[in-house]
Amino acid sequence: MRSFRASQSIAASACNLYMTSARTMPSSVPPHAKSRCPQYPSSEIKRFSVPDDKVDWSQDWPQYNPVNYTAPSVTRRPAWADPDIGTFSPRFNALDGAVDRTSFEGSYSVENGKPLNPRGRTGLAGRGLLGRWGPNHAADPIVTRWKIDAKGKKTSHAVSKQPILQFVSIKRKDCGEWAIPGGMVDPGELVSLTLQREFSEEALNSLAATPSERAQIHERITHLFKSSGFQVYKGYVDDPRNTDNAWMETVAVNFHDDTGNSVSELRLHAGDDAGQVQWVDVDSSFPLYASHSHFLEVVAKERHAHW
Repeated sequence: MRSFRASQSIAASACNLYMTSARTMPSSVPPHAKSRCPQYPSSEIKRFSVPDDKVDWSQDWPQYNPVNYTAPSVTRRPAWADPDIGTFSPRFNALDGAVDRTSFEGSYSVENGKPLNPRGRTGLAGRGLLGRWGPNHAADPIVTRWKIDAKGKKTSHAVSKQPILQFVSIKRKDCGEWAIPGGMVDPGELVSLTLQREFSEEALNSLAATPSERAQIHERITHLFKSSGFQVYKGYVDDPRNTDNAWMETVAVNFHDDTGNSVSELRLHAGDDAGQVQWVDVDSSFPLYASHSHFLEVVAKERHAHW
């Protein structure tokens, strides 16, 4: 996972996709709950507590005084990070050179030269762990297969009686949570290539593979990712790294190995940013990072599988 890099303009036509009508997050989910986690990830920084009724920027709240924090890994100015506001003039709500600063949420407000999170207050100003001011675009490949028994037949859940899906999940090194093996979109990179690259690097560790292994991985992955995947979600992500001035957005796409003779036959091997990688049963009881559980729920419903 090439973490926290910039994005380019994301067009749905870049992938061979079909849309699903069930792409929105459940309405019962509180407004960016994980984006208001009390302690900011990988730090000792505590967020200013924001109750649900004060999240929206339209709510007058003179007492709001968030901590301003940008992680040292960002202030050291790696290639994937912006400079501080005041030292450069980004073009927000536009394609800014190779960096796409438009949001799937529509036009966002800019106050005192800084973009405001379109979903509201998070209790933390600055960029935190995120490189870009404003939207930080990612791509999440959800690779699935059917769970089968010893005879090669689909396994159904004992209660729901629906067939069980499995998906490739990685255990993140930064927080220890299980997640979809996604990552940031490089400047000028097509989302279709990001999806394929991130899965190869994170779930199959293609960067450490031998030339012959890499060729086999490329052949299988290319075949699967040229199949008709469907766009599960495109928009804002409830991510614990989000701040008032920087936030995650993603395109999540499901690629399904229906016959089990494509990616299913490759040996999973965790990449640099993943502690572990394995096929996991899709089930509502399995906790996942950020908004990933909601993505899997949409996939299960689309595939008429157990959830």
